[in-house]
Amino acid sequence: MTLKEANVGQTVKVIKINGQGPVKRRIMDMGITKGIEIYVRKVAPLGDPVEVTVRGYELSLRKEDAKIIEVE
Repeated sequence: MTLKEANVGQTVKVIKINGQGPVKRRIMDMGITKGIEIYVRKVAPLGDPVEVTVRGYELSLRKEDAKIIEVE
């Protein structure tokens, strides 16, 4: 499952980041790394962006970024 598919109110654990190059580096720089837990706070009405809590702070991710983050 990807972060894009996670439901609001769900806490998920990052398994893998599938991106490459600058996209993967940018996501990792935001604090999203393997093994970290992410709480899905809300999703915008049209599905973009997804608002999550990671490492104690709120973060908004585009659908394109959320779909490359594998979670369980």
